[in-house]
Amino acid sequence: MDFVLALHSHLPYVLNHGRWPHGSDWLCEAAIDTYLPLLETLRELAVEGVPSPLTIGFTPVLANQLVSRTFAAELEAYFQQRLTACDEAATTLAGTNDEPLIPLTAYWRERLQRLRALFRSVNGDLVAPFRALEEAGHIEIMGGAATHGFSPLLGCDESVRLQFLLGRVEHERLFGRKPAGCWLPECAYRGRGTWRPLPDAPWSGERPGTDEFVAEAGFRYFFADAHQAAAGTPLSVYEDDLPMGAERFDLHGRPQRGTPYAGTIENSPYQAYRLSSRPGAAVAALVRDPVASAQVWSRHSGYPGDGTYLEFHKIRWPGGLKLWRVTGNGVDLGDKQPYDPTAARWRARDHAKHFLHLLDRIARDEAQGDGDGAGAVVVSPFDTELFGHWWFEGPDFLGAMYRSFNDDLDVHPTTASHHLRERPPTSALQLAAGSWGANGDYSMWLNDETLWTWRRLWPLEQRFWDAVPAALGVGAARPILAQAARELLLAQSSDWQFIISTGEVADYATRRFNGHCDDLERLLAALANRDALESGVALAEELRRRDDIFPDILPTLERIINDR
Repeated sequence: MDFVLALHSHLPYVLNHGRWPHGSDWLCEAAIDTYLPLLETLRELAVEGVPSPLTIGFTPVLANQLVSRTFAAELEAYFQQRLTACDEAATTLAGTNDEPLIPLTAYWRERLQRLRALFRSVNGDLVAPFRALEEAGHIEIMGGAATHGFSPLLGCDESVRLQFLLGRVEHERLFGRKPAGCWLPECAYRGRGTWRPLPDAPWSGERPGTDEFVAEAGFRYFFADAHQAAAGTPLSVYEDDLPMGAERFDLHGRPQRGTPYAGTIENSPYQAYRLSSRPGAAVAALVRDPVASAQVWSRHSGYPGDGTYLEFHKIRWPGGLKLWRVTGNGVDLGDKQPYDPTAARWRARDHAKHFLHLLDRIARDEAQGDGDGAGAVVVSPFDTELFGHWWFEGPDFLGAMYRSFNDDLDVHPTTASHHLRERPPTSALQLAAGSWGANGDYSMWLNDETLWTWRRLWPLEQRFWDAVPAALGVGAARPILAQAARELLLAQSSDWQFIISTGEVADYATRRFNGHCDDLERLLAALANRDALESGVALAEELRRRDDIFPDILPTLERIINDR
């Protein structure tokens, strides 16, 4: 059986929109906690000659930020702030009850200095080293939608096309090759059919399915959550229990029964499927395995909740250092014990071996059952930020996992493209509408708290696409149109509705969404008034300096209009 580990890297555009807590610090934290440690691990594996066929995606909006000189400067300042915090903590902890924590400040100082040196060695460009790893055959890099727009809820087909077509164009520009795979934003899918998510939504009759847009953009596969293929329950960070009657295994491989799943599994998650809403648009769907994925994902039942690992929620202020371990399930923050980095690394190795035992058991069970064990695949997709940011030892786990694969196992790691090339899917399947969010549906993005965002966005989409044909033919209008497209795409980011729904920093998401919509309206007003073109160009340039992404956006707009 093949094993495909897929990581999805995404953050909304935050550069030039403040620093703390949800401006550039958000991106810098992800770089220090996840992207740099993951790069370090993958490079170590490559030097050791250990195969690490990771399938990883970077959304175009994230990749644009990771090559930005503004980001490089912000991360240098962030490194310095963290190093200063180490020095301050070592001084103020002396002579207090927390004096035993001082050695941990030295641990953080060494780690930060090492990661800063790595960042400087790649000239402040985090895309280039991942691109080099793919060019050397170590990993596969997926593409994605331009700004991670929640495609099933976008009001115009042209908007969906822009997200995926521009996403592919930007991937080729930044990574130097055509991506085979596409990460659907939020794993959100809808089939071909009528579209009217709200009674007052703009009626459009029958619309193409998500797979058709993906195929049109030139992608050959994407990932789907298990419930969309009737192969299990939704993957959600809000779920406490393992799904489907999944078996928990201790580190010796002894099963510990989980909560039974009451539903019926109609299709196997251990194979890829052909999808096509209509002939000629076929792409493949790789289905998340609920059992293996939950073992890594679950906050309560999975590995990240182990008492040895770094506690995410207890932070020392000022400075933001994390000096304590999880300690135990339900332990109050005030009772958390000091973190032991060495013990945590060893625990990550134990969990990596345990995970391989679980994968091997799945492979053996599949081979002995009705499935074709030799041609089967177990797929585990995650947010990249789980590894390092939410689960600090995640990169250590991944390194130990790849080092532990051996020929005695019935499961072997590979990339998504390699599996599909060697084992083309033979079974066709119609996916159900849904996402990998809470409840497995669209409700994290379409609910009473977010209805107003769609009611504002849908008319703006229509106004924009009505303005495009004429604006493309006027030289002075083209830079205004280009920036209007950027503001539309930024307003479409699924992050804003998600943040509003969680209730955390909803004011930030509201401000960002409204700000991009306001700027789009100003640009559309300039396009509608020929006498305002000069001032519109000045406004577009001002906004471009702030939201400096997607430099080659106009050819994609032209293609969409020509294909109408």
